[in-house]
Amino acid sequence: MPIMAKTRITALIILLLGVGVGFFVYKSEMASRTKSPDKAASGFLETHPFKLGLDLSGGTHLVYQADVSKVDSTEINNSMNSLKDVIERRVNIFGVSEPSIQIQDGGFSNQGEHRLIVDLPGVTDVSKAIEMIGQTPMLDFRTENPDKNVKKEATVDAKGNATIDINSQYVATDLTGRFLDKATLEFNQTTGEPVVGLQFNPEGSALFEKITKENIGKSVAIFLDGQPISIPTVNEAITGGKAQISGNFKAQEAKLLVGRLNSGALPVPITLVSTQTIGPSLGEQATSAGVKAAIIGFLLIALFLIVWYRLPGLIAVIALSIYVSLMLAIFKLLPVTLTAAGIAGFIISIGIAVDANVLIFERIKEELRAGSIISEAIHNGFKRAWLSVRDSNTSSIITAIILFWFGTTLIQGFALVFLIGVLVSMISAIFITRIFLYTLNINKRNKFTNFLFGSGFSNASHQK
Repeated sequence: MPIMAKTRITALIILLLGVGVGFFVYKSEMASRTKSPDKAASGFLETHPFKLGLDLSGGTHLVYQADVSKVDSTEINNSMNSLKDVIERRVNIFGVSEPSIQIQDGGFSNQGEHRLIVDLPGVTDVSKAIEMIGQTPMLDFRTENPDKNVKKEATVDAKGNATIDINSQYVATDLTGRFLDKATLEFNQTTGEPVVGLQFNPEGSALFEKITKENIGKSVAIFLDGQPISIPTVNEAITGGKAQISGNFKAQEAKLLVGRLNSGALPVPITLVSTQTIGPSLGEQATSAGVKAAIIGFLLIALFLIVWYRLPGLIAVIALSIYVSLMLAIFKLLPVTLTAAGIAGFIISIGIAVDANVLIFERIKEELRAGSIISEAIHNGFKRAWLSVRDSNTSSIITAIILFWFGTTLIQGFALVFLIGVLVSMISAIFITRIFLYTLNINKRNKFTNFLFGSGFSNASHQK
């Protein structure tokens, strides 16, 4: 098969692929919008809607500060990741759609501010959102304070009653709720009282065995939310990672505690420091404005390309349309969370794609002015423009990676969309536009072809 025939078949396949991808984007969005709210999504199209960020869909933004002052600096990262996992499980129990939970690192010191950013799309009731997260208990095990003098300290109230501070009698251990595998509701075989059974994971089991082995004949206190709920005496080392909480519970209280522990016992205490609510109407306005800006930007760019670069400009618009379809499909299939900043990154990436086409067309125009035939000018033009396109896109990719690595959640959304856009735009400019131009196979130069491949107010005439 001749090379030109293969090139035209390739161009046709690319065109059909672009149309197919665009059709998928349209149908999947229509399917996800018309799906009944009380009906679970089952079809492939219905399960691939655009994933919108909090600023576009509306919802609640919560900022929690984690108290890691008592956590060893080498364990801060593990504790914060465990905290994130616990909050995710807690939120998922309530069926919140697409929650976003991010860690804001306070550095390697346990004195820095370590925060947890929780975005709950669709949840505009702040009190409900706080209740979802704030009711998760903080569980930890403590051993007797080796300093015997501490036991003599007591607080005397106005009536002369002396109260010993129970917290001063015990010191924290490494065994906390993050090592908990599961909690179960059990009943004491002798008294029939409800108790809460604990099963630790392998790491927690080893810690529990070590603690009980080192404290035989002493008490080990179980603290929940900073308050002692059970202070049993250790008779022997306990293997297997099983423990019991017997706090004179009622059956309903024990059942509630089991549910709270299974949904996640917090590895470190957290304090709510900031709340923000974005209403659905504000989210819809932001979405509408972002889409409108993208459409207007695309149309203006398409008009500029066609008017200024004529036939190559028209082909660039077709390649740009395929680029937009590919980007929207990637947003759905990955999926990428779209925010207002992300939409801005997408619009800028369209400009990057056009920038590559402009470089290529200017090199083609220089070749035509030097007297080359059109097919040869296209080949040499792409070859000469490649280094400039490669270098400019490489610098954009490096910038996007740095923004994503060091930026906050808002900046990361922009950087991710921009990075994907730059990578796809390189394919669009170098491969798709090139294939379409090659299919023209125009060799003869005349006034008409010089006009089609001219730019601005001049034609592609040979320089004298």
